[in-house]
Amino acid sequence: MSYEIYVVSHKKTRMPDGDIYLPVQVGPAEENFQGFVRDNTGDNIASKNPNYCELTVQYWAWKNRNVDVKGIVHYRRLFSNGKKMLFASPEKKFQNVLDEKKLGEIMKNHDVILPKKRNYFIETLWSHYIHSHKTEGLVALRDVIAEKYPDYLEKFDEVTSRTKAHMFNMIIAKSPIFDEYSKWLFEVLGEVEKRVDISDYSSYEARIYGFLSELLMDVWIEKNNINYYELPVMFMEKQDIIKKLGIFIGRKLGLVTEV
Repeated sequence: MSYEIYVVSHKKTRMPDGDIYLPVQVGPAEENFQGFVRDNTGDNIASKNPNYCELTVQYWAWKNRNVDVKGIVHYRRLFSNGKKMLFASPEKKFQNVLDEKKLGEIMKNHDVILPKKRNYFIETLWSHYIHSHKTEGLVALRDVIAEKYPDYLEKFDEVTSRTKAHMFNMIIAKSPIFDEYSKWLFEVLGEVEKRVDISDYSSYEARIYGFLSELLMDVWIEKNNINYYELPVMFMEKQDIIKKLGIFIGRKLGLVTEV
């Protein structure tokens, strides 16, 4: 079985070891980073990276790569081999990144690997989104599903009423599943794109389709009864926990809308 896990990055930075990882450069930089491929080759939507974030690499992988298993991770967030590694050093974390042996064992019995669910505790995914982003995109997304994909509406409402979800747009999947999910995802987001004017959005809010897509993964996975396995996600850079907590509380009070 052949594997490619695409590590999305807009800058030159350390990448995980192992032949299963393929660094993919996104963004407008003229320099081609050594050891990276770019998402602006073949059939691509690389120019939409400011709006679609890491999804430009998902689109590129869907349209251009031919392997048995495809995956999307970020340079700052990687799947571990099973340990949480929450307070470990970056070096320790890199030593415990998901490797080919562990990946092969998981894929023998599962079709998809997802991050462990993120819990927002005091609010639903719907309320978290409207406290964090402009509301019109979320409303348009639900309208599109209701009109174009009504079989998914009940599941969409169920998922967005929860406090937990698989976030970060991180997924490793057998290629037929990766490609089918991608086809549906980009069809849905393409319809939303026709309905929402983002011309006056800040650079943060312009990342709308990357934000919205995080709400759609569980909708598609559960509606299609996909067999998945969860792994912890390791954040590979230093985190300011106090700052993050302040932003979280500020959003709930309506004092913070962007980061």
